[in-house]
Amino acid sequence: MVIRIGLTGGIAAGKSTVSRRLGELGAAVVDYDILARKIVEPGGAALPRIVEVFGDRAVRDDGTLDRAWLADQVFGAHADPRARQRLDAIEHPLIYQLAQQLDAEASRKDGNAVIVHDIPLLAEVIQDLPFRFDHIVTVEAPQDVRIGRMVRTRGMSQAQAQARIASQSPQSARMAIADVVVDATVDLPAMLARVDTLYAAWLGEAKA
Repeated sequence: MVIRIGLTGGIAAGKSTVSRRLGELGAAVVDYDILARKIVEPGGAALPRIVEVFGDRAVRDDGTLDRAWLADQVFGAHADPRARQRLDAIEHPLIYQLAQQLDAEASRKDGNAVIVHDIPLLAEVIQDLPFRFDHIVTVEAPQDVRIGRMVRTRGMSQAQAQARIASQSPQSARMAIADVVVDATVDLPAMLARVDTLYAAWLGEAKA
């Protein structure tokens, strides 16, 4: 039996640390950020559609996506309110298609009793996904902690970090769909121990 887990969390809350730990424990992880990057690589299905909608400026001279420029068009202070919807309409169906392929592959493999779908915007897209989850986990940390992390580790300004948080669903929306909350403000060993306990419980469900 396969147990599917939806994993989400606010940006810079610590979701990637939890996802990485679950992979180390043996879960099959479908990382939607990786899929989103894949579809906009040169030759990727989304890139020509992005150029069609946002213009040639979206691509650098070397043919790669200008992520900083596009992010400003979508999340910046003067962004068109409809830009995010347009980008999502291009990317999301392609991401879901790849996710279905990876989920099917993992389901066929022995030992992958737990499949984790790592989805940053799960609360926003849950109704559109071609999956249903046995459990939904959200990783949470206070907003000021997350802003500090983005400034220190991602090179964002305070205003850029705040804009990125504002572009996501609020914590209350993530909490509303989750049956498990991982507190990312505790020390790392304690957080990883919590993840280990969850994974053991999910394995037990898969074998029941």
